[in-house]
Amino acid sequence: MSTEEYSAVVKIPEDVEVQIEGDPIIGYVVKARGPLGENSRFLKFRDVFIEKTEDGVRVYTPILKAKHKAIVGTYVAHIKNLIKGVREGFEYKLKVFYAHFPVKLRVSGDEVIIENFLGETTPRRAKIVGRAKVEIKGQEIIVKGLDIEECGQTAANLERATKIRNKDRRVFQDGIYIVKKP
Repeated sequence: MSTEEYSAVVKIPEDVEVQIEGDPIIGYVVKARGPLGENSRFLKFRDVFIEKTEDGVRVYTPILKAKHKAIVGTYVAHIKNLIKGVREGFEYKLKVFYAHFPVKLRVSGDEVIIENFLGETTPRRAKIVGRAKVEIKGQEIIVKGLDIEECGQTAANLERATKIRNKDRRVFQDGIYIVKKP
């Protein structure tokens, strides 16, 4: 029986506290608490283990198959995103482009309402996911939050809400587009 394993360690900064709850059968809940708040993530995959050590968070697998190694890398990326989110946060920048009809934007509850897009009378709506915050500054939209997936999905919802169908994209370039990702 070999004692080989594939592992990776994520360093924990001084101002961040990480907790790991659960076990390999049920799954792990990794919680990170930092200066901006707290965030958590559920992670579960057979034969991939997570433990907290003095060096940081160790993710490892005794199975040396490509799939298991890939999952170890995925877990490491998720844990790094949790830590980055509670330390710095994530920010997407979007820009509104229009040629003839000025687009009017406003945040209403958990939606961004897009009015007068291509001269349409019915407003289009884009959902704000989770705890993401949307700021509108003229023709620039900023999506901020602790969770990269919530921010990314909110930005994608804004882009998708202004997708143009049945018109030539080379002529009708109006819309909301992501111009900066984290």
